[in-house]
Amino acid sequence: MFDTVLVTGVAGFIGSHLAERLVSLGCRVIGVDSFCDFYDPEVKRRNLYPLDRSDDFHLIEADVRDVERMEEVFATHRPSTVVHLAAMAGVRPSIESPGLYVSVNVDGTVNLLQAAARHGVQKFLFASSSSVYGNNRKVPFSEEDPVDHPISPYAATKKAGELLCHTFSHLYGLPVVCLRFFTVYGPRQRPDLAIAKFMRLMSEGKEIPVFGDGQMSRDYTYINDIIDGTVSAMQSVESYRIYNLGGSKPVTLTTLIRTIENTTGLPARIRRLPPQPGDVERTCADLTRARRELGFDPRVSLEEGIARQWEWFRSTAG
Repeated sequence: MFDTVLVTGVAGFIGSHLAERLVSLGCRVIGVDSFCDFYDPEVKRRNLYPLDRSDDFHLIEADVRDVERMEEVFATHRPSTVVHLAAMAGVRPSIESPGLYVSVNVDGTVNLLQAAARHGVQKFLFASSSSVYGNNRKVPFSEEDPVDHPISPYAATKKAGELLCHTFSHLYGLPVVCLRFFTVYGPRQRPDLAIAKFMRLMSEGKEIPVFGDGQMSRDYTYINDIIDGTVSAMQSVESYRIYNLGGSKPVTLTTLIRTIENTTGLPARIRRLPPQPGDVERTCADLTRARRELGFDPRVSLEEGIARQWEWFRSTAG
């Protein structure tokens, strides 16, 4: 299927799942991760435990902003495909540290695109985000919609990344796909994200923070579906293309909390807080293009996905 695949951000939630899938498909995976302290680096190292004994997985601890180190990685391992997942994540923290987000998400992406162009990489996939749509009034969000009004530094860096990808594709004939992920969840989800945080706090009998009136809606997408779409995009990339990868069935925060309560049997003690700057009101993916061109068809319902994540949480807690 593929030869050697470089996966940045490999120890993260999505990266570790993708690396496992690629190894299972017979790929050689070179994983790069800086193990930054945005959340506990030990959590990320545990994410990679299933790959410890694989001869087809090689981990490199490095920062994508390090030009010389990235040049060394490309020159030594000669990846045919790059999946660039490494980024500073999170809307709210990006408001507090916009310079850091630009440094990692923009400068790091430029470094990788330059190296990919120099070393003849055949396919480059960039992890974008549904946040680029901002508060677009048109729903569902289509890849053809304008995305010129991001409302957080994080979203702005992802839009900048897409533009850089287009530029390098145009200049060097580099086949690039930008994948706009919509609220990914499942086992190993980042501990700061809502579902993981709510499960942890509810299991401890603590209050869960709810910003706003609970009517904010999100298009939750189970991790296995995201990996299916990503692998399909790797097989399909020929020029420059953008795809939405979402569940296409958005639910309100109130409904999400009710689903977690029903799954866990635990009550949610809610602490109401004011809406947060930078949070979009809703996300909803138009999957017409992804279905037609990638055969993307999300299969895991919210109820099933929450049950799987809860089972994983219980098996790893404590």
